[in-house]
Amino acid sequence: MDLLNSFWLFMQDQVLGMKWLNALIGKGLLAAGLDTSSRWGGSIQFFLYDVIKITVLLCFLIFVISYIQSYFPPERSKRILGRFRGIWANIIAALLGTVTPFCSCSSIPLFIGFTSAGLPLGVTFSFLISSPMVDLGSLVLLMSIFGAKVAVVYVVVGLVIAVAGGTLIEKMHMENYVEEFIRNAKGSIDIEVPGLTVKDRLVYAKEQVTATFKKVFPYILIGVGIGAVIHNWIPEAWIQTVLGSNNPFGVVLAVLVGVPMYSDIFGTIPVAEALLAKGAQLGTILSFMMAVTTLSLPSMIMLKKAVKPKLLGVFVAICTVGIIIVGYLFNVFQYMLI
Repeated sequence: MDLLNSFWLFMQDQVLGMKWLNALIGKGLLAAGLDTSSRWGGSIQFFLYDVIKITVLLCFLIFVISYIQSYFPPERSKRILGRFRGIWANIIAALLGTVTPFCSCSSIPLFIGFTSAGLPLGVTFSFLISSPMVDLGSLVLLMSIFGAKVAVVYVVVGLVIAVAGGTLIEKMHMENYVEEFIRNAKGSIDIEVPGLTVKDRLVYAKEQVTATFKKVFPYILIGVGIGAVIHNWIPEAWIQTVLGSNNPFGVVLAVLVGVPMYSDIFGTIPVAEALLAKGAQLGTILSFMMAVTTLSLPSMIMLKKAVKPKLLGVFVAICTVGIIIVGYLFNVFQYMLI
């Protein structure tokens, strides 16, 4: 058992967390005459370490996930979802969301396609909630920073929100609040694609790495930059006052701050890492991450073109309430997770 624990800690700290890289960058900066214990030195070390670590993990994860995703084109996903009924369809849709695009704006075209193909509205919303909030990449990256317990619980809770949200929307029978051009669209998702060889799938995965990296990397730089400022320049007492246990409205505030932003899980993780180190509560941080990835303003603008205001409002309300509840639950049980 001790050997197993040692192996797991090695994987979490040195393989996923790349602490060796942080030490190497620190030595390099010291050799260059920069004091890493100073604010500027610490900020530069934090920035270089997180950018390199997240970029390496990101490219590897996108390649693996895209290869898996090549087995689930929209028409096949639709056939899979069509085999299930009731809550099982919502569960499968939420699970399919874990191997699809990394941000909400990329998920919305698939949501429109699934809805146009005649899948139940609640099922497509379970997919729409799960896809940006929970994916295999977020699981690995969260493990690299927060540990396995937090990562697994985050993913499970995200799936629960997706299933519950989709089920509730289904029970409300809001099909008439989908825009007419989507309800009347026929068959676009049923077009078959030729079978892919292993080489084709590898090429596809490589192309996805390049395309996603170009789209995501600016947000990584912004996120890591914000994290470096929080980590080395903002007083710990201030973070604890605003987002710590002293503020009972910290979760609500984190959600409100997260909604206007546009990023994905990769851009929010360095911010979350810095906030946790400064004493912010775990649930408050995770609520911020969920709000940014699921309820970002740009994605809501895109979704408004597909659904009517009442359905959009219900979607936002369900996600917001779910995220806030999750935030407070994580805060209560933080001592069990970290």
